[in-house]
Amino acid sequence: MKIHILGIAGTFMGGVAALARELGHAVEGTDQAIYPPMSTQLETLGISLRQGYLPEHIDAGCDEVVVGNALSRGNPAVEHVLDHGLRYISGAQWLSERVLPGRDVLAVAGTHGKTTTTTILAYLLQAAGREPGFLVGGVAEDFGVSARIGQGREFVVEADEYDTAFFDKRSKFVHYRPLVAILNNLEFDHADIFPDVAAIQRQFHHLVRTVPGRGRLVVNGHDARIAEVLAMGCWTPVERFGFDAGFEWSARLERPDGSAFSVSHRGDEVARVEWPLLGDHNVLNALAALAACAAVEVDVASVAPALSAFRSVKRRMERLGEGGGVTVYDDFAHHPTAIATTLAGLRAKVGAARILVAMEPRSASMRSGAHAAALAPSLAGADAVVFLHRPELAWDAGEVVASLDCDAGTVPDVDALVAVLRGKVRDGDHVVFMSNGGFDDAPRRFLAAIQAAD
Repeated sequence: MKIHILGIAGTFMGGVAALARELGHAVEGTDQAIYPPMSTQLETLGISLRQGYLPEHIDAGCDEVVVGNALSRGNPAVEHVLDHGLRYISGAQWLSERVLPGRDVLAVAGTHGKTTTTTILAYLLQAAGREPGFLVGGVAEDFGVSARIGQGREFVVEADEYDTAFFDKRSKFVHYRPLVAILNNLEFDHADIFPDVAAIQRQFHHLVRTVPGRGRLVVNGHDARIAEVLAMGCWTPVERFGFDAGFEWSARLERPDGSAFSVSHRGDEVARVEWPLLGDHNVLNALAALAACAAVEVDVASVAPALSAFRSVKRRMERLGEGGGVTVYDDFAHHPTAIATTLAGLRAKVGAARILVAMEPRSASMRSGAHAAALAPSLAGADAVVFLHRPELAWDAGEVVASLDCDAGTVPDVDALVAVLRGKVRDGDHVVFMSNGGFDDAPRRFLAAIQAAD
């Protein structure tokens, strides 16, 4: 079968493309913006990519079009598909019909940490010899790809609450019918489709309704909004995780930066972890993944030591390199809470060393200004902030930087951002680029500039 994927460079749709290719289909696709790491993965897989949603980019011999949720009515490619009566399907439905039947699905949902937790879970199942399939919203360093079919019974999927397609406004995760679901956390996000947090909670409850009684819900015991979701009705055994020793699964920090912690189940210590990741949020991500492993009868004590070699996901505080004594990171920042916890983890690691942040408000909620009031508090852990305020940004980033109690300012483009950062950095600094978009390759451009001057 020949498949065309609209929105192929997105993290989810790129994973769908990889799975379709592994199943033996001929795969091609288009997107408006094509950039690494997903473009690199697709090119390595031999998948033809074209930029721009032009009808002529859809091959006349195409048997099926898989439509990403970034496309809506009025898009030339969508109108072409409809006008010519082409067979089409959403990415989430394609996954549920072509890959998931007969598998034990482990779904990872939450406002933050989905990608990292999904990757940790797949990695632990692999360490247990389960050979899981997976679809992660990013390129997993330990696997080299964002998705694979897998030879085992389990399939791990990043379960996104964003809507499915222009013709299916349900959250993507309602398609997956998991045996085990992790509910990591729940905050307001996706302001372009959800009017308030209650609307997101309703979608999470739709997911809860699909988990069978023989399955398991692994939930963040600290999150009041998740507790409210469960209070709407729950028919599945629940296990809580967190730092409270009273939860079914609890962690105790052995180092303040989160690089070492112990794991207890129902009060009994079952494992100790030393690993490269930082921050309380990543400790919780690992704890949730370990609890989900136990739900499918994996011995936690036997697989937890494997986390010492875990390499995580590209663009999740990915250390790109050094130049002139300056360390550069690329982080997929999309929400103020994630920004704050990421910086707190780095601060615990580097101590008094300076942290400089290059910030691009890229997600739909960020661009709309839905998170503008929370941005300054989330950046409080930085010693300097350079904020990319593109001309099309709908709100005044100057108000954010003016309220920061540090060296902060705005720039209109990436060239200016790189130049300003070069003028600020000094030996021993840590520079974090934060954006969930391509950022015009700013992190690597900056790194190349300081290495050339070294």
